[in-house]
Amino acid sequence: MGEDFSDLAKAGAEIAVRVTPKASRNTVVREDDVLRVYVTVVPQGGKANAAVQKFLAKELGIAKSRLTYV
Repeated sequence: MGEDFSDLAKAGAEIAVRVTPKASRNTVVREDDVLRVYVTVVPQGGKANAAVQKFLAKELGIAKSRLTYV
């Protein structure tokens, strides 16, 4: 089982995210104060952003509608 990121799922929390599209697999890695999110989707027409939102919400244990990009 992967790392638990539920401690970051707090109302009003801001999480610095670094995204790598076209990765070999979907995964999230915590590096200091930044989450590195790797998604297999190509960065075309907002597909990668949608994939990051869906995957990150799943990893945080919250609904994707609760995530907002800043």
